[in-house]
Amino acid sequence: MQIDQLVQALAIGAIPILFAITLHEAAHGYVARHFGDSTAERAGRLSLNPIRHIDPIGTVLLPIVLLLVTSGQFMFGWAKPVPVNFGALRQPKKDMLWVALAGPAANLAMALGWALLAKLATAVEGTYFAAPLFAMAAAGIRINVVFMVLNLIPIPPLDGGRIAVSLLPHPLALRFARIEPYGMFILVILLITQVLGLILWPLVHGAIVAIQLVFGL
Repeated sequence: MQIDQLVQALAIGAIPILFAITLHEAAHGYVARHFGDSTAERAGRLSLNPIRHIDPIGTVLLPIVLLLVTSGQFMFGWAKPVPVNFGALRQPKKDMLWVALAGPAANLAMALGWALLAKLATAVEGTYFAAPLFAMAAAGIRINVVFMVLNLIPIPPLDGGRIAVSLLPHPLALRFARIEPYGMFILVILLITQVLGLILWPLVHGAIVAIQLVFGL
């Protein structure tokens, strides 16, 4: 990948991925506080300031490496997880559902917001900023949909795993929660064996097509 292509891809993708990561994590903290847990607030993580959430590897290094190895076609990363003490929630098992859903819901809202910007770009087609605005908006849609779908996979510690723990009957929830220490290893195995892609990409593609249809893109 040429240096100028890397710079262009970073310029287009940097803002969407920064917002996707920051607002996803902040949403968990805000909703947790609403249900009684002030852990994120006391840790100074209840903030929309991206610097508070940046992880050197997940927010900076990994996206750049992925851009290089995929020739600018794919960018992904993560932020430092916002600390949540589920035991401090007023109704831990029930409220966990809403805290976990907050992150993917924030990504869905951002994907729709970027779709609105993409629609605006098509309305001013021919102007000097229409093409870069559309490219950034398209990247914003893709990045946020990938974040949303990936985090909804029901494997702890992903948000989907938390949601499953919240919805399962108590005995099953306890057994399922024990998977959490091994969750990232499971994800890596699924990634290496390409099973993750088989699960992820049809859902991502379907969600993006649905958004495009809704907004007439």
